[in-house]
Amino acid sequence: MIRLELTDQEWELLAPLIPRAATGRPRVSDRQVINGMVYKIRTGISWRDLPERYGPWQTVYTRFRRYALDGVFARALQQIQAGADATGDIDWLVQIDSTIVRAHQHAATTGPKRGHHRPDEPDDHALGRSRGGLTTKIHLACDGKGRPLAILVTPGQRNDSICARPLLERIRVPRTGPGRPRCRLDQVIADKAYSTRGFRAYLRKRGIGHTIPEKTDQQRHRHNRGRRGGRPPTFNRQIYRQRNVIGRCFNRLKAFRGIATRYEKTATSYEAAVTLASVLLWARSV
Repeated sequence: MIRLELTDQEWELLAPLIPRAATGRPRVSDRQVINGMVYKIRTGISWRDLPERYGPWQTVYTRFRRYALDGVFARALQQIQAGADATGDIDWLVQIDSTIVRAHQHAATTGPKRGHHRPDEPDDHALGRSRGGLTTKIHLACDGKGRPLAILVTPGQRNDSICARPLLERIRVPRTGPGRPRCRLDQVIADKAYSTRGFRAYLRKRGIGHTIPEKTDQQRHRHNRGRRGGRPPTFNRQIYRQRNVIGRCFNRLKAFRGIATRYEKTATSYEAAVTLASVLLWARSV
């Protein structure tokens, strides 16, 4: 069981990033509660089935939900990235891709609850119907060392190229000193799903180099237009060989059973779970 909990080194990194109540009655230890959250997403069990050593399951769930709505894990991820960027530990050869996650039947029982719908929660709860049934898609941007930089959760049928721009715009690594957060990337590596004129133009406008293979029909269309078709986009095969890094990042994320299968009812909670798993990947690499 110990392997499913935070190590002393991981907790030392994460503890300053967790908000603490200044007033009120004594509450369950923060480390005990965070360990319960990690155990839950690691095993994929129900909140009600959490072992008693983590305290009342209602406490763990309530605090997780509060952290999810307040963006606590997202800010913790950014702070860890900021520390890594300050020491030059981030490889800005960024890779983007997506993966499909099946939604459990417990995650599909969503719906409006007497007007309590939050404005920041999508109406579809990031649940879509594809050939595999109800699914959710995780769009991920990682650095050259296979560590998550930005996460976007959408319905499973959502096209990758549509989500590429909002995904990259979520990359904002704060500075440890004065200055604006870093949003500029050195290079972007992506597969053919992202080969669109609009996305290439967006990257050129931001001055970001990219290695994206051209689709066969795009090559044929450009060839048929002759001189009017323009020059083919540059493509570096040596750089593209590094695209397996993001596949390995997905494998590490899906080692968490609560990520590999979606059990959370709301998109906010599921994205918070993916973000917490990403924080752990960073904590184990810095």
